[in-house]
Amino acid sequence: MTFQRARRPEQVQARREAILDAASAMLAERPVADISLRELSARVGLAKSNVMRYFDSREAIFLEVLDVTWRAWLDDVDVELRALVVEPGEYATETAVARAIAASLIGRRLLCELMSTMGGVLERNISHEFARVFKRRAVDNTARLAGLLVRELPALGEERATHFAGAVLVLVAGLWPYANPTAEVAAVTAEMGMPHGADLFTSALSDGLVYQLIGLIAAPGR
Repeated sequence: MTFQRARRPEQVQARREAILDAASAMLAERPVADISLRELSARVGLAKSNVMRYFDSREAIFLEVLDVTWRAWLDDVDVELRALVVEPGEYATETAVARAIAASLIGRRLLCELMSTMGGVLERNISHEFARVFKRRAVDNTARLAGLLVRELPALGEERATHFAGAVLVLVAGLWPYANPTAEVAAVTAEMGMPHGADLFTSALSDGLVYQLIGLIAAPGR
């Protein structure tokens, strides 16, 4: 694929979307750390210098993909929580909501991969201006999840809902690296009778979000 230089706004947008699509496709094949700007540029059919006309850096590209993926996930969470069926029981709604959010994340490899590298890798090589734009989007995404939680659990309140929404990001970022161990680590954990990394991620994320949400509901008022 090759492109002529973009001049009109719609052409610029088309170039940006092509770059983001290529980045998403490569992330389906390997982790962020294994994708260079040179390889990404070759995949989309542009020189590195031309890619830099549309994005500040390799990291900025992946943060843009993260934002798009994050917002799409929130759209799905909105629908899934509206359709949630809760069985009677103590903290039943809290448990159902937390497990629904965990389940929706477990099936989204791209989102989890990008969330896990957001703070430690992707935010380390971006301009001041792009950092301002991205962090505002991240705050908006966190606020939207908090709003969905308050809708389902009014007693949670905005402050605690925001705390939980932030904890979702932290738990995914902390647990995801263990979901994809090297062959050597996977072999050793199997020898030791430990759960597979992917199974550990699934159970730890689900249980962690349940405990977090119930703890916030049950904690004394602040």
